Amino acid sequence: MGRTLADKKEMVSELKETLSQSQMAVVIDYKGLSVAEITDLRRRLLSSGSVCKVAKNTLMRIAIDGDPNWEPMSQFLKESSAFLLIKDDVGGALKAYQDFQKASKKTELRGGVMEGRALTQDDVKAIADLPSKEQLMAQIAGAINGVATKLAVGIDQVPASLARAIQAVADKDKEAA
Repeated sequence: MGRTLADKKEMVSELKETLSQSQMAVVIDYKGLSVAEITDLRRRLLSSGSVCKVAKNTLMRIAIDGDPNWEPMSQFLKESSAFLLIKDDVGGALKAYQDFQKASKKTELRGGVMEGRALTQDDVKAIADLPSKEQLMAQIAGAINGVATKLAVGIDQVPASLARAIQAVADKDKEAA
């Protein structure tokens, strides 16, 4: 049973809405995945604020038509496509997909789009390897704590060395007197 025109228009509208809130889109070939496996992928993506949409390529073409941010995706639209639409945690979503892919061994990443640029498989993998925002924050906090500790130790030493310098001057004055 085919979808009605109203169903298709609603799907295009949903795709446009989700894309408008996304930072990145990744196109995968999902051929051979069962409904249970697609459900598993969707569940894995939830914590990163991402969704997996299965849509006909023609509907996605309509959704991205005229939108410079997403039009580069058209080169990846062929055969059976699923779309990972990533809102917040890009690294987390890509890592979740990679974990899923290792477990299922059934999908193939075709490419992605971010800020109006088409991304190859290698580009997407490189982005996945970047540290997460939390990891970066922890690294920055660690660096700041290290500097603060050194500064505190340095400041703590100032009164002692100042006292020694004053004492040395006082001792010289006594010797001179």
